[in-house]
Amino acid sequence: MLVPATDDVGPEYQHVYLSPHFDDVVYSCGGTIALQTLQRENSLVITVFAGIPGPDLKLSSFARRIQRTMSSSREAFSLVELRRQEDQRACSWLQADCLWLDYLDAIYRGSPALQRWRRAIGGGIRQVDAWLVEDLLQLCLALHRRLPSLHWYAPLGIGGHIDHRVVSAAAFRLLVYGANVAFYEDFPYVLRPSALRKRLREVGIAMQPHLVEISDTLALRQQAASLYASQVRINFGSSEALYQSIECYSSRISPKPGTHVERFWRAVL
Repeated sequence: MLVPATDDVGPEYQHVYLSPHFDDVVYSCGGTIALQTLQRENSLVITVFAGIPGPDLKLSSFARRIQRTMSSSREAFSLVELRRQEDQRACSWLQADCLWLDYLDAIYRGSPALQRWRRAIGGGIRQVDAWLVEDLLQLCLALHRRLPSLHWYAPLGIGGHIDHRVVSAAAFRLLVYGANVAFYEDFPYVLRPSALRKRLREVGIAMQPHLVEISDTLALRQQAASLYASQVRINFGSSEALYQSIECYSSRISPKPGTHVERFWRAVL
Protein backbone atom coordinates (compact mmCIF):
# COMPACT_ATOMS: atom_id res chain seq x y z
CA MET A 1 0.00 0.00 0.00
CA LEU A 2 1.14 3.53 -0.76
CA VAL A 3 0.97 5.90 2.21
CA PRO A 4 0.39 9.48 0.97
CA ALA A 5 2.29 11.43 3.66
CA THR A 6 4.02 11.12 7.02
CA ASP A 7 0.92 12.57 8.71
CA ASP A 8 -0.88 9.39 7.63
CA VAL A 9 1.58 7.10 9.44
CA GLY A 10 -0.10 5.60 12.47
CA PRO A 11 0.57 3.19 15.34
CA GLU A 12 -0.10 0.19 13.10
CA TYR A 13 3.57 0.37 12.08
CA GLN A 14 6.33 -1.03 14.25
CA HIS A 15 9.20 -0.47 11.80
CA VAL A 16 10.15 2.48 9.59
CA TYR A 17 12.93 2.16 7.03
CA LEU A 18 14.57 5.22 5.49
CA SER A 19 15.66 4.54 1.92
CA PRO A 20 17.68 7.18 0.06
CA HIS A 21 16.53 5.81 -3.29
CA PHE A 22 13.79 3.40 -4.28
CA ASP A 23 15.89 0.24 -4.15
CA ASP A 24 18.24 0.79 -1.21
CA VAL A 25 16.21 -0.70 1.63
CA VAL A 26 15.05 -3.77 -0.29
CA TYR A 27 18.59 -4.39 -1.55
CA SER A 28 20.04 -4.04 1.94
CA CYS A 29 17.51 -5.49 4.37
CA GLY A 30 14.62 -7.00 2.43
CA GLY A 31 15.10 -10.25 4.32
CA THR A 32 14.52 -8.55 7.66
CA ILE A 33 11.37 -6.86 6.38
CA ALA A 34 10.05 -10.20 5.12
CA LEU A 35 10.84 -11.76 8.50
CA GLN A 36 8.97 -8.99 10.31
CA THR A 37 5.98 -9.60 8.03
CA LEU A 38 6.01 -13.29 8.98
CA GLN A 39 6.01 -12.18 12.62
CA ARG A 40 2.91 -10.06 11.92
CA GLU A 41 4.77 -6.80 12.36
CA ASN A 42 4.18 -3.94 9.93
CA SER A 43 6.98 -2.15 8.08
CA LEU A 44 6.95 1.12 6.19
CA VAL A 45 9.62 2.05 3.66
CA ILE A 46 10.08 5.81 3.27
CA THR A 47 12.03 6.70 0.13
CA VAL A 48 13.56 10.11 0.64
CA PHE A 49 14.78 11.15 -2.82
CA ALA A 50 11.64 10.12 -4.66
CA GLY A 51 10.60 13.49 -6.07
CA ILE A 52 9.51 13.79 -9.69
CA PRO A 53 11.56 16.36 -11.65
CA GLY A 54 9.66 18.96 -13.60
CA PRO A 55 9.22 18.41 -17.35
CA ASP A 56 11.37 21.47 -18.09
CA LEU A 57 14.41 20.23 -16.18
CA LYS A 58 17.52 20.38 -18.32
CA LEU A 59 19.57 17.26 -17.67
CA SER A 60 23.33 17.35 -17.45
CA SER A 61 25.27 15.03 -19.74
CA PHE A 62 26.10 13.01 -16.63
CA ALA A 63 22.41 12.57 -15.76
CA ARG A 64 21.61 11.58 -19.33
CA ARG A 65 24.28 8.86 -19.24
CA ILE A 66 22.93 7.51 -15.97
CA GLN A 67 19.38 7.51 -17.30
CA ARG A 68 20.34 5.61 -20.44
CA THR A 69 21.53 2.68 -18.32
CA MET A 70 18.13 2.53 -16.62
CA SER A 71 15.52 3.24 -19.28
CA SER A 72 14.98 4.12 -22.91
CA SER A 73 13.05 7.21 -21.81
CA ARG A 74 14.85 10.53 -22.15
CA GLU A 75 12.55 12.27 -19.70
CA ALA A 76 13.54 12.38 -16.04
CA PHE A 77 9.96 12.44 -14.80
CA SER A 78 9.13 9.32 -16.83
CA LEU A 79 12.04 7.41 -15.29
CA VAL A 80 11.09 8.40 -11.74
CA GLU A 81 7.50 7.35 -12.40
CA LEU A 82 8.81 3.98 -13.62
CA ARG A 83 10.96 3.61 -10.52
CA ARG A 84 7.98 4.42 -8.30
CA GLN A 85 6.05 1.59 -9.95
CA GLU A 86 8.97 -0.76 -9.35
CA ASP A 87 9.10 0.30 -5.71
CA GLN A 88 5.42 -0.43 -5.16
CA ARG A 89 5.83 -3.90 -6.64
CA ALA A 90 8.94 -4.67 -4.59
CA CYS A 91 7.48 -3.45 -1.29
CA SER A 92 4.24 -5.32 -1.99
CA TRP A 93 6.27 -8.48 -2.58
CA LEU A 94 7.56 -8.13 0.99
CA GLN A 95 4.10 -7.05 2.23
CA ALA A 96 5.50 -3.69 3.34
CA ASP A 97 3.97 -0.29 2.68
CA CYS A 98 5.79 2.57 0.99
CA LEU A 99 5.85 6.35 1.23
CA TRP A 100 7.65 8.73 -1.13
CA LEU A 101 9.08 12.10 -0.14
CA ASP A 102 9.47 14.82 -2.73
CA TYR A 103 13.19 15.56 -2.52
CA LEU A 104 15.00 15.19 -5.84
CA ASP A 105 17.72 12.65 -6.53
CA ALA A 106 21.23 14.14 -6.54
CA ILE A 107 21.54 13.93 -10.33
CA TYR A 108 18.52 16.24 -10.66
CA ARG A 109 19.53 18.80 -8.02
CA GLY A 110 21.61 21.93 -8.14
CA SER A 111 22.28 24.76 -10.53
CA PRO A 112 24.07 23.63 -12.52
CA ALA A 113 22.92 20.05 -12.03
CA LEU A 114 25.37 17.46 -10.81
CA GLN A 115 27.89 16.86 -13.58
CA ARG A 116 30.15 14.06 -12.43
CA TRP A 117 29.86 10.81 -10.53
CA ARG A 118 32.71 11.74 -8.20
CA ARG A 119 30.64 14.67 -6.95
CA ALA A 120 27.76 12.30 -6.19
CA ILE A 121 30.06 9.89 -4.38
CA GLY A 122 32.48 12.26 -2.75
CA GLY A 123 32.24 11.24 0.89
CA GLY A 124 31.00 14.54 2.30
CA ILE A 125 27.80 16.57 2.30
CA ARG A 126 28.08 19.63 0.09
CA GLN A 127 27.10 23.00 1.54
CA VAL A 128 24.31 23.27 -1.01
CA ASP A 129 22.80 20.03 0.33
CA ALA A 130 23.18 20.74 4.07
CA TRP A 131 19.61 22.00 4.36
CA LEU A 132 18.35 18.55 3.37
CA VAL A 133 19.76 17.01 6.56
CA GLU A 134 17.94 19.51 8.77
CA ASP A 135 14.72 19.25 6.77
CA LEU A 136 14.68 15.46 6.90
CA LEU A 137 15.57 15.47 10.59
CA GLN A 138 12.60 17.68 11.41
CA LEU A 139 10.26 15.45 9.42
CA CYS A 140 11.52 12.31 11.18
CA LEU A 141 11.55 14.02 14.56
CA ALA A 142 7.88 14.95 14.22
CA LEU A 143 7.08 11.31 13.45
CA HIS A 144 9.23 10.09 16.35
CA ARG A 145 7.54 12.41 18.82
CA ARG A 146 4.12 11.25 17.66
CA LEU A 147 5.10 7.54 17.61
CA PRO A 148 8.03 7.18 20.03
CA SER A 149 7.99 3.35 20.03
CA LEU A 150 8.89 3.09 16.34
CA HIS A 151 11.97 1.10 15.34
CA TRP A 152 13.95 3.10 12.77
CA TYR A 153 16.37 1.78 10.16
CA ALA A 154 18.67 4.04 8.16
CA PRO A 155 21.67 3.68 5.84
CA LEU A 156 25.09 3.64 7.46
CA GLY A 157 26.30 5.67 4.49
CA ILE A 158 28.82 3.19 3.07
CA GLY A 159 30.18 4.19 -0.31
CA GLY A 160 29.86 7.93 0.13
CA HIS A 161 26.88 8.63 -2.11
CA ILE A 162 25.68 12.10 -1.18
CA ASP A 163 22.03 11.04 -0.86
CA HIS A 164 22.96 8.16 1.43
CA ARG A 165 25.10 10.47 3.55
CA VAL A 166 22.27 12.99 3.91
CA VAL A 167 19.85 10.33 5.18
CA SER A 168 22.50 8.80 7.43
CA ALA A 169 23.39 12.18 8.96
CA ALA A 170 19.75 12.94 9.73
CA ALA A 171 19.34 9.51 11.34
CA PHE A 172 22.43 9.92 13.53
CA ARG A 173 21.04 13.22 14.76
CA LEU A 174 17.71 11.52 15.46
CA LEU A 175 19.52 9.36 18.01
CA VAL A 176 20.04 12.44 20.19
CA TYR A 177 16.28 12.64 20.67
CA GLY A 178 16.01 9.07 21.94
CA ALA A 179 14.88 7.38 18.74
CA ASN A 180 15.62 3.67 18.37
CA VAL A 181 17.76 3.67 15.21
CA ALA A 182 19.64 0.78 13.60
CA PHE A 183 21.91 1.41 10.63
CA TYR A 184 21.93 -1.03 7.74
CA GLU A 185 24.84 -1.78 5.44
CA ASP A 186 24.27 -0.04 2.11
CA PHE A 187 24.11 -2.79 -0.49
CA PRO A 188 25.82 -3.23 -2.94
CA TYR A 189 28.29 -0.48 -1.84
CA VAL A 190 29.32 -2.65 1.11
CA LEU A 191 30.79 -5.18 -1.33
CA ARG A 192 33.67 -2.82 -2.07
CA PRO A 193 36.89 -3.81 -0.27
CA SER A 194 37.36 -1.93 3.02
CA ALA A 195 34.25 0.21 2.42
CA LEU A 196 32.58 -0.85 5.67
CA ARG A 197 35.75 -0.42 7.73
CA LYS A 198 36.31 3.04 6.27
CA ARG A 199 32.78 4.17 7.04
CA LEU A 200 32.88 2.90 10.62
CA ARG A 201 36.04 4.98 11.14
CA GLU A 202 34.37 8.04 9.62
CA VAL A 203 31.33 7.78 11.89
CA GLY A 204 33.55 8.57 14.85
CA ILE A 205 31.53 6.80 17.54
CA ALA A 206 31.51 3.18 18.68
CA MET A 207 29.12 0.99 16.71
CA GLN A 208 28.00 -2.48 17.69
CA PRO A 209 26.86 -5.08 15.12
CA HIS A 210 23.54 -6.87 15.35
CA LEU A 211 22.78 -9.87 13.15
CA VAL A 212 19.36 -10.93 11.89
CA GLU A 213 19.16 -14.41 10.40
CA ILE A 214 17.27 -14.34 7.12
CA SER A 215 17.85 -17.89 5.87
CA ASP A 216 14.09 -18.41 5.54
CA THR A 217 13.48 -15.09 3.77
CA LEU A 218 16.60 -14.79 1.61
CA ALA A 219 14.71 -15.76 -1.54
CA LEU A 220 12.05 -13.11 -0.85
CA ARG A 221 14.76 -10.46 -0.58
CA GLN A 222 16.32 -11.58 -3.87
CA GLN A 223 12.98 -11.71 -5.64
CA ALA A 224 11.95 -8.27 -4.39
CA ALA A 225 15.34 -6.79 -5.34
CA SER A 226 14.99 -8.14 -8.88
CA LEU A 227 11.72 -6.20 -9.29
CA TYR A 228 13.76 -3.00 -9.59
CA ALA A 229 14.38 -4.01 -13.20
CA SER A 230 15.68 -0.61 -14.28
CA GLN A 231 18.49 -0.85 -11.73
CA VAL A 232 19.82 -4.34 -12.37
CA ARG A 233 22.24 -3.45 -15.14
CA ILE A 234 23.78 -0.38 -13.47
CA ASN A 235 24.15 -2.03 -10.05
CA PHE A 236 24.86 -5.68 -10.81
CA GLY A 237 25.21 -6.24 -14.54
CA SER A 238 22.66 -9.06 -14.65
CA SER A 239 19.86 -10.66 -12.63
CA GLU A 240 22.06 -13.68 -12.00
CA ALA A 241 24.76 -11.46 -10.50
CA LEU A 242 22.14 -9.74 -8.31
CA TYR A 243 20.94 -13.04 -6.85
CA GLN A 244 24.48 -14.33 -6.38
CA SER A 245 25.86 -11.21 -4.72
CA ILE A 246 23.04 -11.08 -2.17
CA GLU A 247 23.39 -14.77 -1.38
CA CYS A 248 27.19 -14.71 -1.13
CA TYR A 249 27.43 -11.63 1.08
CA SER A 250 24.67 -12.67 3.47
CA SER A 251 26.41 -16.03 3.85
CA ARG A 252 29.91 -14.55 4.24
CA ILE A 253 29.01 -12.33 7.18
CA SER A 254 27.14 -15.08 9.02
CA PRO A 255 29.07 -16.73 11.87
CA LYS A 256 27.16 -19.97 11.36
CA PRO A 257 27.94 -22.02 8.21
CA GLY A 258 25.00 -22.62 5.93
CA THR A 259 22.99 -19.65 7.19
CA HIS A 260 22.35 -16.14 5.90
CA VAL A 261 22.14 -12.90 7.85
CA GLU A 262 21.69 -9.17 7.45
CA ARG A 263 23.86 -7.00 9.65
CA PHE A 264 22.81 -3.80 11.34
CA TRP A 265 24.88 -1.40 13.42
CA ARG A 266 23.83 0.44 16.55
CA ALA A 267 25.59 3.37 18.15
CA VAL A 268 27.04 2.72 21.60
CA LEU A 269 25.99 5.86 23.46
